[in-house]
Amino acid sequence: MTLSEEDYIKAIYHLSQIDNKSVATNAIAEQMKTKPSSVTDMVKKLSEKSLVNYKKYQGVSLSEKGRLVALSIIRKHRLWEVFLVDKLNFSWDEVHEVAEQLEHIKSDALIDKLDSYLGFPKVDPHGDPIPTKDGTFKKSIKKLISELPVLCEGVCVGVNDSSASFLKFLDKNKIALGDTFKILDREEFDGSVSISTRSGTIRISEQIASNLYLEISDTE
Repeated sequence: MTLSEEDYIKAIYHLSQIDNKSVATNAIAEQMKTKPSSVTDMVKKLSEKSLVNYKKYQGVSLSEKGRLVALSIIRKHRLWEVFLVDKLNFSWDEVHEVAEQLEHIKSDALIDKLDSYLGFPKVDPHGDPIPTKDGTFKKSIKKLISELPVLCEGVCVGVNDSSASFLKFLDKNKIALGDTFKILDREEFDGSVSISTRSGTIRISEQIASNLYLEISDTE
């Protein structure tokens, strides 16, 4: 597969996770920052390789073969992010773009050794699960702070926005994965939320609350 084909497969996978439906070509075009006509051409190529299911006007979905390819790419990406943060001391806001390049390395043996070297991590630096070699991973039940009621308490397990600016904001405010948060109050007017963290009490905007995931203490 070409690098472009791999990028499309990964994009279709992520878009399909939003509502578990077939993905519109316009949505793929927006994600890939390209024209819908270019998406249609690529989708036809991927369909010929049995990687996607595509019918005009009915959207695109990954075949089982395509799903496994997507999970393989995602596994490589997230393992490289762990390596960059844990072993090379990159900050978590720096690793995404580097991992975007490293995820296209073809050597399965290298990735298997990387996985072993890192101690078979379950999540990447942003809290996202790392698929195993056979394409399985544990899905944790998590909710955004903006969706949770006041007085709810949980562990920060992931971010919805992995942009460098957002991650730098979290670092500045000493908000990190693994921290326990308690929602103290919510302002009805603007949706801002007051939360207690390891460094004290802070107020976060509705936008921030809509980008931080908590795993609730009593969730099984």
